[in-house]
Amino acid sequence: MLEIDNLHAYYGKSHVLHGVSLRIEPGEIVALLGRNGSGRSTTVKTVMGLVDGHGSVRWKGEELLGRKAYEIAHRGIGYVPENRDIFPKLTVHQNLMLGQKVSGKSGRWSFDDMYGMFPRLKERQHTEAGVLSGGEQQMLTLCRTLMGDPDLIMIDEPTEGLAPKIVELVGEYLRELQRRGISVLLVEQKLTIALEVSQRCLLMGHGRIVFEGTPAELKANAYIRKEWLEV
Repeated sequence: MLEIDNLHAYYGKSHVLHGVSLRIEPGEIVALLGRNGSGRSTTVKTVMGLVDGHGSVRWKGEELLGRKAYEIAHRGIGYVPENRDIFPKLTVHQNLMLGQKVSGKSGRWSFDDMYGMFPRLKERQHTEAGVLSGGEQQMLTLCRTLMGDPDLIMIDEPTEGLAPKIVELVGEYLRELQRRGISVLLVEQKLTIALEVSQRCLLMGHGRIVFEGTPAELKANAYIRKEWLEV
């Protein structure tokens, strides 16, 4: 479905990604783990066309490198950035409307789905998004991305700064995506949720993939965790 091969990326003269290769299969949740600065966010931004790269990023057989972010989104890839990027002066409902597909085709997700998963958004649907709490804004960003009916969603640090109850909601949200056949590339620092919801774990260090395996294999490999993950 998504195949990344020998991907390199730069910020100015700084070489950030050093030949990243990975794949995401249909309906699979893959956790992309690593310390801050390891290249996780740069990887998803490069896939999304927000950072220039070279190598290969193929989506359903089509090369994406060199395409604009909106072209990539129209092909069925959703992206939830770490900084959330809601429209603060628009209401919750208006933010969700902006995420809707414009092709006229009905997608897998409706407003009722969004409000059913996160009842707090329904309560605040006529409230300006800028006054929502951090957790509510994260819910809104996740739901707005889904309204575009992506086949793959890349989520950057969805539980950062959230209360434990909201983290549980995010975990259930990710499971619901999988139940509906959506693939997920999850960039996450909280090992607990990442290992609970993912089928495979990729561990990054210094801009490279240094480990790939199941959550059980990562739990069992104390050396890898100490060398590349634990502080």
